[in-house]
Amino acid sequence: MKTDTFRGRDFLTLLDYTKEEVETILDVAQDLKRCFATGEPHDQLLRSKTLFMIFYNQSLRTRNSFEAGMTQLGGHAHFLDPSKIYTPAMPGREVAYTTERVSDVARVLARMGHAISIRCYGDPVDWEYGGAHEMMQNFAYWADIPVINMECDKYHPCQALADVLTVKEKFGTFKGIKFVMSWAYSPSVHKPRAVPQSAIIGATMMGCDTVLAHPKGMELDDEVLDACRQYAEMNGSSFEVSNDFEEALKGAHVVYPKAWCATPIFKPPVGQDDPQKTQEIFDANKDWICTPDHMALADKYAIYMHCLPADRSFEVTDDVLDKTEGEGWLSAAFDEAENRLHVQKAIMALTMR
Repeated sequence: MKTDTFRGRDFLTLLDYTKEEVETILDVAQDLKRCFATGEPHDQLLRSKTLFMIFYNQSLRTRNSFEAGMTQLGGHAHFLDPSKIYTPAMPGREVAYTTERVSDVARVLARMGHAISIRCYGDPVDWEYGGAHEMMQNFAYWADIPVINMECDKYHPCQALADVLTVKEKFGTFKGIKFVMSWAYSPSVHKPRAVPQSAIIGATMMGCDTVLAHPKGMELDDEVLDACRQYAEMNGSSFEVSNDFEEALKGAHVVYPKAWCATPIFKPPVGQDDPQKTQEIFDANKDWICTPDHMALADKYAIYMHCLPADRSFEVTDDVLDKTEGEGWLSAAFDEAENRLHVQKAIMALTMR
C-alpha cells in the first residue's frame, strides 16, 4: 500500500487504522529491526526531526525506546516532565501560574517540532476513565503535527504492535494462534486497562483466536469488546471471554497474564470511586498467578508474554518470566520489550516524514 497515507497522521489507537495499515507498520518494523541488527545505516529517515515526549507517568521501556529510536532514525527526542513545565491541562483543570491549556501547548510545540508523544493515565486525570484519552484527542485537534499515544487510560497501541510483532516472529502466522490475554493478581490496584484492551484489539485484528480471561469484576470496555468481536468475524477467527483462568490457558500459544484495575476504582459514571471495593476484588483472586503448572496447560511451544514491568511473585513466578531458553514453552517478554523499539521507529518513520 502507499506509505504516503501515514504521513502526518496521529497514532492514538489501533482502531483508527486498518488491518492492511497495521501490516505495513509491522513490515516496516521488521525491516528497521534488520537494519539495526546488521548495522545498516537508517539515520537519514528522520534527520533533524524533533519528537516532544510528555510523560505524566513514569516509564522505562517507553521513554528509552522512543529516545533511542529517534536517535537511530537521525532525529532527537525532547523529554518533557509536566512538573517541570507549565503542565498541559484541559479547560476546567487549569491552575494559575502552574498549568497551560492543552490547546496552547499543542500549537506552540507544533511550530517547533515534528511530533508530540504523550503518556497519561490514572492520578493525573483523577481516575476519570477516558479523561486522558480525551486530552490526547484534544492535543491532536490543536496540533498540526502527529500526536502519538505512549499509553493513556484506554489504549496502548505501541505496546499492542510490539505484542503482535512478537507473535508474528515466534509463529510466522496469526491464523490458528490461540492468544490468551488474562488478568493476573497484583498488590497494586492502580493498573490501567490500556495494555489488555489494546492487546486484544491487536490480536483479533490480525486474526488470532483470542480469549480474554478475568475474574468477575475485571470487565473491560464494551466498546473494545465489540470491536474485537467485529475483527474476529472479519477474519473468520474467534473471540471469547472466560472467567476461568486454567480453562482459558488450555492449548494456548500465547499466555499473557497482566494485572489491570477493577471497574469500581473509576469515578462515576464508569465506576464508583471505591478503592476499597477494588481491593476486595483483587484480594479475592490472588490465585491468578502464572506458574510453570499454568504454562503446562498451554501448547507445548507456547510463549509467555508481559508488557513489563511484571510484579514478580504476584503476576508471575521467576521460573516463568526468566525461562528464555530450553525445551518447550519459553518467556518472550524481553523479545517483546525489544520490539517496542522497532515498532515505534516504524510509526515515527511513517508518520513524521
